[in-house]
Amino acid sequence: MLRSTFSLTLLLLVSLLAAQTSSIQKSPLLAEASPQSVGMSPERINRIDAMLQQAVNDNEVPGMVALIARHGKIVYYKSFGESDQAAGRKFANDDIFRIASQSKAITSTCVMMLWEEGKFQLDDPISKYIPEFKNPQILQSFRYSDTTYTTVPAAHEITIRHLLTHTSGIGYGVIDGDERFKMIYRKAGITDLFTTEKITIAESVKKLARLPLHHEPGTKFVYSEGLDVLGYLIEIVSGMPFDEFARTHLFEPLGMKDTWFYLPADRASRLIPVQTPDGTKWKHYPVTFYDPDYPRKGAKTFFSGGAGLSSTAKDYATFLQMYLNGGELNGQRILSRTTVQSIMGNQFPDANTNPSSYYGLAFGVTTPRGQDLGGEGSAGTFDWGGYFNTQYFADPQEGVIGILMKQTQGTNNDKTGWRFRQMVFAAIDN
Repeated sequence: MLRSTFSLTLLLLVSLLAAQTSSIQKSPLLAEASPQSVGMSPERINRIDAMLQQAVNDNEVPGMVALIARHGKIVYYKSFGESDQAAGRKFANDDIFRIASQSKAITSTCVMMLWEEGKFQLDDPISKYIPEFKNPQILQSFRYSDTTYTTVPAAHEITIRHLLTHTSGIGYGVIDGDERFKMIYRKAGITDLFTTEKITIAESVKKLARLPLHHEPGTKFVYSEGLDVLGYLIEIVSGMPFDEFARTHLFEPLGMKDTWFYLPADRASRLIPVQTPDGTKWKHYPVTFYDPDYPRKGAKTFFSGGAGLSSTAKDYATFLQMYLNGGELNGQRILSRTTVQSIMGNQFPDANTNPSSYYGLAFGVTTPRGQDLGGEGSAGTFDWGGYFNTQYFADPQEGVIGILMKQTQGTNNDKTGWRFRQMVFAAIDN
């Protein structure tokens, strides 16, 4: 009995330590420094400061938190405006935001950590691990009157690579660009983003697997729930709940103490409300097809790999800095430099119609054409954003990170995202 208990403990310890390892590299954690010390212009950063403050004054947004880092040093970290206008609450640097689709890069990173352990190959069919995806079908015809449809068999299976790159043919339900899929997913009871209801990703993904695809796997980019499927894959392959895997293998090693699917009690008060315009004022966004208070109430059982996490500007900058360091931070090797190179690569060039960027295995990536058009950063700059108006980018050539965290819905006049990115690169002074 003693021997079996010891063996089980040892097995658990090995499992917890396997994905991330110590590294012969030891880059420092993010720390504050002057702009001049890392080759950025204080005067041009002051322009950014004035632009963000003016956006609040002009009521484009109620407020935000902005962070700029270069070469591992935070040179700008500031909050503006009101995070809850109705309550008179000001934004603070350590406010917690629903990061929605910024969760995707974190889920993809967890997938690639397990890939590095040799648990699977990227071109394995997902049905090898989730049998419900065997023999996928493509939507052929649809009748709006009763939502019935016909399908034709797909020529190929959905692979893990397809799911990472949004080329699987799976749709996105309520936010899908195709009304037919909105109706099909709604009728099937698919949980699209996040929820307070008592459901697991296993239950939702198995229902999703029975539904038709937009197109032949691997032929087109259609934004999808593929990262929720991969959250379930992580559970199957690791033998751990997805939230526990992310916490023990990624968040804790990187010191991301404020990144959670569902917030513990000691952090819940730092979550700010989603705000929406109400004339010249801002009010709380109401419950629609989701409850915006999901990170701190409800069943807390659905770990959405595509949209479920909440975090802070500094935590997310820490995650991005790990990538700029080639997969390492503070002596913790999360990913190999060679794996990061693959993650940033163009996986399906024939399926990409945008000359300025493509989607790799975790991020949107700027091409040389995108660099030449201006305002996006160097070729290789990677980025994405979130449903509640959050944005980030990181430029490996320049060592620059930009984070702009807002929490709004229904805004039509917010220009801060593109202005911030354009002006951050214009502040490089060496």
